[in-house]
Amino acid sequence: MRKQERDTKAEILDAAEELFARRGPNAVSLRQVIARARVNLAAIHYHFGSKESLLQAVLSRRLVPLNAERLALLEEAQRRTRRVPLEKILEALVGPALRLSRDPSKGGREFMRLLGRCFTEPDEKIQAMLNRQVAAVAERFMPAFQKALPKVPQEHLMWRLHFLVGAMAHTMADAERLGEFSGGLCDPDDTEGTIRKLVAFLAAGMRAKVT
Repeated sequence: MRKQERDTKAEILDAAEELFARRGPNAVSLRQVIARARVNLAAIHYHFGSKESLLQAVLSRRLVPLNAERLALLEEAQRRTRRVPLEKILEALVGPALRLSRDPSKGGREFMRLLGRCFTEPDEKIQAMLNRQVAAVAERFMPAFQKALPKVPQEHLMWRLHFLVGAMAHTMADAERLGEFSGGLCDPDDTEGTIRKLVAFLAAGMRAKVT
């Protein structure tokens, strides 16, 4: 792909990501993306074909490398020991996501806002896109969690993973509110410190006595 084509494609993705995040994917038209990216309709059809494919590309641009990093960290931990400590599994899962949420070069808060909108959109196609992205990660992490928590029944483990995702998503999407609410006591810009605190909190919940 020529440099000009790469630049045009990146401009379209950046414009679409910003608009989808601010208004929700279903509220944005291709013409609005065209106006923001300053390209013509032919460029979008050439690179993506449709708005659905454009949204898929916007999500994949961030989620594919994010999930690859998660899996790489898990594999590295598994090479070192047969039973990976729970904290290491949690670090591999939540660490890359929180770092992405604080990195403007990777979409940062804008992309987190988009993810939040996508998760709440009552649109089957959007939910299917997200499920495909989640499936590959869940398939690899689930056995690791089962091995680290052998006494937690499958039903309880699934609930705890559901709560885990909620805590992680809220932390990524609304950390600034905590800084204001705590009067500056809590620093949302301390990404590594936030990861450590979140991992400790999640580990305690994952290990909680089954009732």
